[in-house]
Amino acid sequence: MSNLDPDLRALQEVRDYVERSKKACEAVAHYSQGEIDNVCRAMAEAGAAAAYDLGRLAVEETGIGRVHYKVLKNLFGSLGIWESIKGEKSVGILSRDEKTGIVEVGTPSGVIAGIIPTTNPTSTALGKALISVKGRNSIVISPHPRAKRCIGETVEVMRRAIERVGAPADLVLSLSNPTIESTGALMKHKKVAIILATGGSGLVEAAYSSGKPAYGVGPGNVPCFVDRSADVALAARAVVTSQSFDNGTLCCSEQALVLDKPIAERFLAEMTKRGAYLCNAEETDKLAKYCNRRGHMNPDVVGLDPWRIAENAGFRVPRETSVLLAHQGGVGPEWPLSIEILAPVLSVHVVDDWKHGCKVSMELLQYGGLGHTCAVHAKDERVLDAWFLEKPASRIIVNGPSSQGAVGYSTWLMPSMSLGCSPLAGNITSDNITFKHLLNVKRAAYPRKDWDAVERRDHERVAKFTRDLAPRGSGLQGDPAISGGTFSPDVRSALKNERVQSNWQGNPVTASSPKAASAPSTTGVPRSFSDTASSSARVHAAPKAPAAPAPASSPIYSTSVSPIGGASQVYSGSALSVPEIQSIMSHAGSGCPLGPCKGCGHQEVQTGACKA
Repeated sequence: MSNLDPDLRALQEVRDYVERSKKACEAVAHYSQGEIDNVCRAMAEAGAAAAYDLGRLAVEETGIGRVHYKVLKNLFGSLGIWESIKGEKSVGILSRDEKTGIVEVGTPSGVIAGIIPTTNPTSTALGKALISVKGRNSIVISPHPRAKRCIGETVEVMRRAIERVGAPADLVLSLSNPTIESTGALMKHKKVAIILATGGSGLVEAAYSSGKPAYGVGPGNVPCFVDRSADVALAARAVVTSQSFDNGTLCCSEQALVLDKPIAERFLAEMTKRGAYLCNAEETDKLAKYCNRRGHMNPDVVGLDPWRIAENAGFRVPRETSVLLAHQGGVGPEWPLSIEILAPVLSVHVVDDWKHGCKVSMELLQYGGLGHTCAVHAKDERVLDAWFLEKPASRIIVNGPSSQGAVGYSTWLMPSMSLGCSPLAGNITSDNITFKHLLNVKRAAYPRKDWDAVERRDHERVAKFTRDLAPRGSGLQGDPAISGGTFSPDVRSALKNERVQSNWQGNPVTASSPKAASAPSTTGVPRSFSDTASSSARVHAAPKAPAAPAPASSPIYSTSVSPIGGASQVYSGSALSVPEIQSIMSHAGSGCPLGPCKGCGHQEVQTGACKA
C-alpha cells in the first residue's frame, strides 16, 4: 500500500480500520459486565500513567495550551471519566421495573467514528475511547492532522493496556494519515454505527449530513454575568482560574464578561490583582485585528499565552499576565472581540442592571454560542432564576469557573470532554456525552395489569360515536368475528336509552331485465337465492308490505327478534337466520361482519345488491 497515492492510501486505511474495528467489536459482544469493566479500567489507568508524556507531546506538536493543564485534562479524561461510569451497568439486563413491567437490556451499537480536534487532543481521545468501549463498542479515531502524532500515541497507550487484559487491541484505532476526504469516508462508512464529532460548526454539520446517527459538539460563545449581589473577589478568582485552565481552550470557557455597573470597577480591580491586563483603546484595536480575521477567530491565537498574543498583536504585557481584557460597546460584527476566542482574551461589557445584562448575554449566545454554556455570579435568587429560565444554554455554571464546571470537573455534571449543545445549535442532545449515548438499549414490556379494564373503557367511549361496543376483531364479548359472540346484559344496557338506527336502506331488486333491475326493493331485507337455481331462474319473493319500523323505545341490542314485517311476511331461500340478518342490518355500513361493501365479493357490481 506504500506505493499508493497518499489520498488513496488514506481512504484504504479507513476501509481496513473499520473492518478490523468491526471484528474487535464482535469479539467482545458477549463479554460480561465485569470483563468489559476490566478492559476500561486498564485503559483509564494506562492513560493516567502516561498523562504527563502525552500532555507534553500535545503541546509540542500543536503549540496549543500549557503542559501542566494538559496533564490535568488527561487525568480527567481517563480516571475522572472512568470514576463516573465504572459503577454503571452497560451489559445485559440494565434494569427491571416490577411496577411497570419494563425490562431494559443494554447491547452494543457497533463501530464508533470519533473525530478529535487540536484543542484538547489527548484528553478527548482518552474520554471518547472509554465511553465507547464501556458499551462493548469499538472506536476508530480520525485525529486532526495537526495533532495526529499525540493522538496516535494516546491510542497506542490504550491498545497496549487492552492487550494486557486479553481483549482485542483493535477496539481502539487511530487513522495515521487523516485527510478531509478520509474523515468523510469514515463518517459515511456503512459499518460505522454512530459518529461522535468534536470540532467546528463545519465538521459538526458534515457529521449530521453523513446519513449516520451523530453526536455533534459545536462551538460556544460563553457570556459570564457578574451581578451586583455577587461575591466579587470569588467571581474574579473563578474567571482567572477558568481562563488559565489550558489557556481557555475548552469551548465552555468564558468569552465575555458582562458586568453590572455598580461593581464593574471593583471587579476589574480584583481581576488585575490576579494578573489580568486591561487593554486601552489602541491596544484593543490591535488585539481585535489580530484575533478576528474576516469575522472568524484567527486559528493562530488558540491556546497561546496572553503575553504572546499581545506581542503578536503589536503591544507588550508582562509575561505573568493571566488574561487580556478589552472593553466592547456591543455585540456583533462591529465589535470584533465579541466572537468566540479560544484563548485567555475576554471582551468586557458594562451594563446598567441585571435586565440589561440579561439582554447582552442573550446577544452573545445568539452570536455563535446558542445552546452551549453560560456563567453567572450572583446571590440574588431573582437574578439566578432569570438566568436558569431564560438563557438558551444547556449548561449554566453558577458562582464558579465555567471551563471546569461545564465538563463536570468542578461540578457534579456528568464528566465529559464532549458537550452537547441541543437542537438550538443543531445538536441532537444537550447532555454531556457519556457511554449511555453510545449504548443501544432494548426494552421488553409486559401488558399493564389494568389493560383489560382500560381497553373496555376506551371501547365504550368510542361506542358513543360509532354505536359499536365490540368491533370486529376486538376480542370483546359480542365480537361478531367470534363464533356465537353475544353481548352480556351489562354491555347491552350500556346505551339502552339511546336509539341507534342502521344506515342500511335495503338492496335494490335484481332481475334479468334492465327494467326489473331498476325497481327498488321495499322489503328492507337482503334478497336470497336458491343454492341450486341458475342465475336466470333466481326468484326474489318480496313481501306484500314494507317492514314495520322498530318502536322508538326498543333497546339497541335485543335478544328477542320478531320476524321482520310481522308473522304474515314470509321469505324463502335465505341462507341466514332472522337474528343473523338483523345483526347484518345493525352493522351495515359501519362494521358489517363481512367488511365494507366496496370491493366485497358479495356485492353485485352492476346493482350494488348484497348477495350475502
